[in-house]
Amino acid sequence: MQQDTIEISGFHAHVYFDTTSRDVAERVREGLGERFEVRLGRWHDKLIGPHPKAMYQVAFLPNQFEKVVPWLMLNREGLDILIHPETGDDVKDHTEHALWLGEKLELNIGFLQQIGKT
Repeated sequence: MQQDTIEISGFHAHVYFDTTSRDVAERVREGLGERFEVRLGRWHDKLIGPHPKAMYQVAFLPNQFEKVVPWLMLNREGLDILIHPETGDDVKDHTEHALWLGEKLELNIGFLQQIGKT
């Protein structure tokens, strides 16, 4: 069954970094904040949720996708980035509906399945 994109209420980009790439992640974050109407999430230096590395989240509306994602493609400076829609199905949004810039990291899908049951 095909789904209509009207079900997408927004997008998240998860920008992954480590201690050696935190400065790069800061530059990417500043670039996003200066150029786009996005919501920059907190820095998570420790693992959180399904994410296998330190990261911060960038939330943006569907009408920003065509601007934000191409900019990230050209300006991610080697960082790995997960981009996914918000449809209300966290598991599918982080797996089947996701796209990756850089390396596709292994997410803890079990975490998403657990919170989906509550």
